Amino acid sequence: MRDVDLAIVGAGPAGLFGAYYAGFRGLSTALIDALPEPGGQVTAMYPEKMIFDVAGFPGIRGRDLVANLVEQAGQFHPHYLLGVRAEGLTYDDGRPVLTMSDGTVLRCGAVLITGGLGSFTARPLPAADGFTGDGLLFFVPHLADLAGHDVVIVGGGDSAFDWALALEPVARSVTLVHRREKFRAHASTVARVKALPIEIIVNAEVTRILGDARCTGVDVAVRGAAPRTLPADSVVAALGFTADLGPLADWGLELDKRHIKVDSTTATNLPRVFAAGDISEYPGKVRLIAVGFGEAATAVNNAAVIIDPAAHLFPGHSSDNG
Repeated sequence: MRDVDLAIVGAGPAGLFGAYYAGFRGLSTALIDALPEPGGQVTAMYPEKMIFDVAGFPGIRGRDLVANLVEQAGQFHPHYLLGVRAEGLTYDDGRPVLTMSDGTVLRCGAVLITGGLGSFTARPLPAADGFTGDGLLFFVPHLADLAGHDVVIVGGGDSAFDWALALEPVARSVTLVHRREKFRAHASTVARVKALPIEIIVNAEVTRILGDARCTGVDVAVRGAAPRTLPADSVVAALGFTADLGPLADWGLELDKRHIKVDSTTATNLPRVFAAGDISEYPGKVRLIAVGFGEAATAVNNAAVIIDPAAHLFPGHSSDNG
């Protein structure tokens, strides 16, 4: 069993900022996320997209925002538990005890849930059933990994077109396959992709991924036309993600549909458990990354005085220590 002052469930922007602020307050932290990399839905869904509603940045790419937050939190050396889910919550002498999907157990001074919309699960690509080789991706952690690849992107939403824009400069070829003629992506993004040397195949579905140890190509069925076989070193299944609270729904939290109810201190109905960011709910809630940052700081300050009653609710500004 590992002891930690604050366990943060969700390593998205609010969770990463919470880890920084907890470190600033002298608390040890563990960041838990079901995704294999920090960044939450920013990393999973729009790492290359520009974000315009973060204070102090006229515009910042999602990937860069996450990298900055990781660097900021890194000053205080948070412990990352990635690719695992927080499953069980019990109490030991009044302190929360979290059990992870990999068997890790954390005894915590407090828990802060910043899980965005909950646990993300990629929507499956039916054509990938039975394919066990390398080359099938649901998001691209590092664009350089696909440099020089023939890439097939499956989907017609914002994520599919964002990946197409991001990969076109580095891949040997990019082909986008969508089962309909109309796209869900923003019209301006679609126009930008159409202006590039990217083939878009509509009314079509990838029916099989070719290759054994790794992907070598795909079979594509095209409505009203002959089937095609495309070369593919990598297939990006940009079909979206489903999100749910997963095991958190069984913890006894007071919920409003898929969100966790909190009070003005961001406390939930469970002792020593707080929630911040998109997953939390209260009257007048506004779901912005910037709002999540403030909620995370509020949660940390209120958790700090529960963990150590001698601590001050507000320790002063970070600039005071410069």
